[in-house]
Amino acid sequence: MDARAIEGFLHAQVKAWNAGDKAAFLAAYRTAAPEGLEIEYVGRGPAADGWAVLEGMWAQQSARIEIEEVAAVVNGNEAACHNRNRLRGTSTAIETIELYRFDAGRLSVRYFVRQP
Repeated sequence: MDARAIEGFLHAQVKAWNAGDKAAFLAAYRTAAPEGLEIEYVGRGPAADGWAVLEGMWAQQSARIEIEEVAAVVNGNEAACHNRNRLRGTSTAIETIELYRFDAGRLSVRYFVRQP
Protein backbone atom coordinates (compact mmCIF):
# COMPACT_ATOMS: atom_id res chain seq x y z
CA MET A 1 0.00 0.00 0.00
CA ASP A 2 1.23 3.48 -0.80
CA ALA A 3 0.96 6.45 1.57
CA ARG A 4 -2.37 7.60 0.13
CA ALA A 5 -3.93 4.14 0.56
CA ILE A 6 -2.58 3.85 4.11
CA GLU A 7 -3.99 7.27 5.05
CA GLY A 8 -7.30 6.27 3.47
CA PHE A 9 -7.40 3.10 5.57
CA LEU A 10 -6.57 4.95 8.79
CA HIS A 11 -9.37 7.49 8.28
CA ALA A 12 -11.88 4.92 6.98
CA GLN A 13 -11.58 2.64 9.98
CA VAL A 14 -12.06 5.54 12.44
CA LYS A 15 -14.98 6.95 10.45
CA ALA A 16 -16.70 3.54 10.37
CA TRP A 17 -16.05 2.97 14.08
CA ASN A 18 -17.53 6.34 15.06
CA ALA A 19 -20.54 5.76 12.80
CA GLY A 20 -21.21 2.36 14.38
CA ASP A 21 -20.77 0.71 10.97
CA LYS A 22 -19.20 -2.66 11.73
CA ALA A 23 -19.36 -3.84 8.11
CA ALA A 24 -17.41 -0.80 6.87
CA PHE A 25 -14.97 -1.07 9.78
CA LEU A 26 -14.14 -4.70 8.97
CA ALA A 27 -14.12 -4.00 5.23
CA ALA A 28 -11.39 -1.39 5.74
CA TYR A 29 -9.25 -4.03 7.45
CA ARG A 30 -10.04 -6.69 4.85
CA THR A 31 -8.90 -4.33 2.10
CA ALA A 32 -5.68 -3.48 3.96
CA ALA A 33 -4.94 -7.04 5.10
CA PRO A 34 -6.21 -9.61 2.59
CA GLU A 35 -3.33 -11.98 3.48
CA GLY A 36 -3.56 -11.72 7.26
CA LEU A 37 -3.89 -9.50 10.30
CA GLU A 38 -2.03 -9.57 13.59
CA ILE A 39 -2.77 -7.27 16.54
CA GLU A 40 -0.78 -6.82 19.73
CA TYR A 41 -1.71 -4.85 22.85
CA VAL A 42 1.83 -4.01 23.93
CA GLY A 43 2.56 -5.18 27.46
CA ARG A 44 -0.44 -7.50 27.59
CA GLY A 45 0.94 -10.56 25.88
CA PRO A 46 1.93 -11.68 22.41
CA ALA A 47 0.32 -10.64 19.16
CA ALA A 48 -2.87 -12.51 18.30
CA ASP A 49 -5.12 -13.24 15.36
CA GLY A 50 -6.29 -9.77 14.42
CA TRP A 51 -9.71 -10.82 13.19
CA ALA A 52 -10.63 -12.27 16.58
CA VAL A 53 -9.21 -9.18 18.31
CA LEU A 54 -11.29 -6.85 16.11
CA GLU A 55 -14.46 -8.84 16.78
CA GLY A 56 -13.84 -8.68 20.53
CA MET A 57 -12.96 -5.00 20.38
CA TRP A 58 -16.14 -4.22 18.49
CA ALA A 59 -18.35 -6.26 20.84
CA GLN A 60 -16.85 -4.78 24.00
CA GLN A 61 -16.06 -1.18 23.05
CA SER A 62 -17.86 0.15 19.96
CA ALA A 63 -20.91 1.42 21.81
CA ARG A 64 -18.76 2.98 24.55
CA ILE A 65 -15.95 4.72 22.66
CA GLU A 66 -15.70 7.46 20.05
CA ILE A 67 -12.30 7.98 18.45
CA GLU A 68 -10.67 11.35 17.87
CA GLU A 69 -7.74 11.27 15.46
CA VAL A 70 -5.06 13.47 17.03
CA ALA A 71 -2.15 12.77 14.67
CA ALA A 72 -1.05 10.31 12.01
CA VAL A 73 2.34 9.97 10.38
CA VAL A 74 2.88 7.69 7.39
CA ASN A 75 6.41 6.75 6.35
CA GLY A 76 6.89 4.13 3.66
CA ASN A 77 4.78 1.10 4.53
CA GLU A 78 4.30 2.09 8.18
CA ALA A 79 2.08 4.48 10.10
CA ALA A 80 2.02 5.82 13.65
CA CYS A 81 -1.19 7.28 15.04
CA HIS A 82 -2.12 9.09 18.22
CA ASN A 83 -5.81 8.58 18.92
CA ARG A 84 -7.94 9.83 21.78
CA ASN A 85 -10.62 7.27 22.64
CA ARG A 86 -13.39 9.16 24.41
CA LEU A 87 -15.80 7.29 26.64
CA ARG A 88 -19.17 8.45 25.34
CA GLY A 89 -21.12 10.62 27.77
CA THR A 90 -18.09 11.32 29.98
CA SER A 91 -15.01 13.51 30.00
CA THR A 92 -12.76 10.44 30.22
CA ALA A 93 -10.42 9.63 27.37
CA ILE A 94 -7.95 6.82 26.76
CA GLU A 95 -4.88 7.85 24.79
CA THR A 96 -3.38 5.37 22.34
CA ILE A 97 -0.34 5.27 20.13
CA GLU A 98 -1.00 2.82 17.31
CA LEU A 99 1.68 1.43 15.02
CA TYR A 100 0.70 -0.10 11.67
CA ARG A 101 2.99 -2.06 9.33
CA PHE A 102 1.70 -3.04 5.87
CA ASP A 103 3.65 -5.90 4.22
CA ALA A 104 2.49 -7.57 0.98
CA GLY A 105 -1.15 -7.90 1.96
CA ARG A 106 -0.45 -8.45 5.64
CA LEU A 107 -1.06 -5.93 8.39
CA SER A 108 0.58 -5.90 11.81
CA VAL A 109 -0.82 -3.53 14.44
CA ARG A 110 0.63 -2.65 17.85
CA TYR A 111 -1.47 -0.70 20.35
CA PHE A 112 0.16 1.23 23.18
CA VAL A 113 -2.68 2.13 25.58
CA ARG A 114 -2.51 4.71 28.37
CA GLN A 115 -5.35 4.06 30.76
CA PRO A 116 -7.07 7.08 32.34
